[in-house]
Amino acid sequence: MKKYINKLFILGSLLFLGVSCESESAQVTTLKAASFPSEVIASSSTILLTEDTADDNAVLFSWPKVTFPIDAPVTYALQFDLIGDTGGSNAWQKAQRVEVGEDVLSKSLNGRDLNKIATDLGLEPGAAAKIVVRVEAVMDRKIYSDFITIAITPYEKSVVFGEIYMPGAYQGEWNVDTAASLTAISKGIYQGYVSVKPGYGPVFKLNIERNWAQFYGAGTTNYDLKNMSTADFALPGEGSYQIKVNLNTSKWSFVNYAWGIVGPASATADQTAGDANYGWNHSIPMSYDHQTKTWKVTANLLPGALKFRLNDNWDVNYGPADPSTNTINKDNGGAYTINEAGTYEITYTINEIDPAVTGYPATASCTIVKK
Repeated sequence: MKKYINKLFILGSLLFLGVSCESESAQVTTLKAASFPSEVIASSSTILLTEDTADDNAVLFSWPKVTFPIDAPVTYALQFDLIGDTGGSNAWQKAQRVEVGEDVLSKSLNGRDLNKIATDLGLEPGAAAKIVVRVEAVMDRKIYSDFITIAITPYEKSVVFGEIYMPGAYQGEWNVDTAASLTAISKGIYQGYVSVKPGYGPVFKLNIERNWAQFYGAGTTNYDLKNMSTADFALPGEGSYQIKVNLNTSKWSFVNYAWGIVGPASATADQTAGDANYGWNHSIPMSYDHQTKTWKVTANLLPGALKFRLNDNWDVNYGPADPSTNTINKDNGGAYTINEAGTYEITYTINEIDPAVTGYPATASCTIVKK
């Protein structure tokens, strides 16, 4: 029996020593100091960025190896910030961070990447300004190098005129190939139209091309553009809207926007019985077909007059100078005459490049076809 008791005592002592050593090792790893043995080096301290050289290497940062108490990989990253954001309780909270990797002691940035960092920090294009750079080393804790200062002159990225695209739930499917297009109306500013029909969702994204290589989703708010964000933008719900996107400010906006038919022909029998002027006082809204860029509605019409107006009021309206044609004229008092009650498909097409700046065109076109 005594022999077994001695064995248990020896085993317990060994376990105690093992735990003690492990605890001591953990303490040494956590408490032993680690630091950068020398400063970070930049290949250039004054950098002029241009769009023509955006793909060229702009700067190379290098730093010494940091030795931690235990032998394990060290992960490095670069942090960029404004000089004024490096002190106080919120120091480095707005820093732009670039991952480098395990045991990697240098990082090269091309002009495009460095320009994005600079503009994201708020530097004005075309003006030289100073930012600070430090290296983060992570193993069992994070430690940082002293920062260095570099001067950068960022460039303003030019936006090519053309289109951007708006895939979303309003399509019934998220299909960028058939999504609504928004046309450039000035540098970096795009405008387009969309209708959200009953039963369809109001959420969408904004794509630079008809693919998913680069797109924007919601940022800090619903109206902030954030590159490659998974958060959707959202319209209020059903209805028709004019959409404007400003890539210069990374914002988007909308206004309620719907062309409609108006006149006695658009009133129903019950409505007319209660209000003889109902047809002139209430438009039937049309929906925007983003693939044909045409406003459409199928409606039961009564005999009587019919013309077109925007957003259910008379501020912007069109009527035919010659009812025998499909051309309708802005602020014209003429109207089409519907001779026979029935179901009609009505279309309306207008060139709306930028009505807020250039006004509405003198003419538009329409079709009125009995089904």
